[in-house]
Amino acid sequence: MTEKQSTARTAGGADTWSRIHAERAALAADLAELTDQQFATSSLCTGLTVREVLAHLTASASLNPWQWLAGVIRCGFDFDKQVSMRLNEQLGATAGETLERFRGIVMSRTKPPLPTMAMLGETLVHGEDIRRPLDIRRAYPIETITQVARYYQGSDQVVLAKGRIRGLLLVANDGPFSTGSGPLVSGTTLALTMAMTGRATYCDELEGDGVATLHDRCAP
Repeated sequence: MTEKQSTARTAGGADTWSRIHAERAALAADLAELTDQQFATSSLCTGLTVREVLAHLTASASLNPWQWLAGVIRCGFDFDKQVSMRLNEQLGATAGETLERFRGIVMSRTKPPLPTMAMLGETLVHGEDIRRPLDIRRAYPIETITQVARYYQGSDQVVLAKGRIRGLLLVANDGPFSTGSGPLVSGTTLALTMAMTGRATYCDELEGDGVATLHDRCAP
C-alpha cells in the first residue's frame, strides 16, 4: 500500500467514525424526552423493545474484539445468546439509565471485529428500528445513507442484504444509489436500505415490479 493509499484509507475511516458519532448523537437527542411507556414500545427488531435495541447499540460500542471473543466462548459459540447477554449487561435498572449508558458511548470508537462501515450501518438501521414505531422521523444526510446502502449491497455479514436483493434492480429516487439488475425496486435510499436489511415495513414505501419479491424475502 502506498503512502497516498494509506492516507486515503485513514481519512475514510475517520469520516465513517464521524458519521457514526453524528448518528448516535442525533438518536440520543431524539430519545431525550421519551416516557417509560415509549421506551417499552416494540421496536422493528422482533421481540425487542425500543429500550432493548438501545442497550444493544451500547453493547456493540462497548466491546473490543477480545471481549467479543470471550463472550462468544462463554456462550458456547451461540451468537444470539451472546447478543442477549451483552444487551442485558447494558440495560440498566431504568429506561433513564439505559439512555445515559448510550450517551456514554456516543463518541466511542470501540467495536467488535467488524468493519467500521458495519458499525455505521448498525447505528443507522437500529436507529430506524427505534424511531419508526415512535413516529420519529430523521432527515439523514444523503451521503451517510448512501454509504450505508452501498455497504449493504455487497455484504451479507451480520445481516443478510446482498443475498436478499439478488436479481433485483434497486434505484433511489432521492440520491445517487442504484445497484443490480432485474425487476425494478424504487424509492428513497432509506426505504431501500431498510428493506434490503429485512424490514418489510419499508416495502410499503417502494415501487416497481420487484417490490413483492423483496417483501417476500424480508420474511423471517
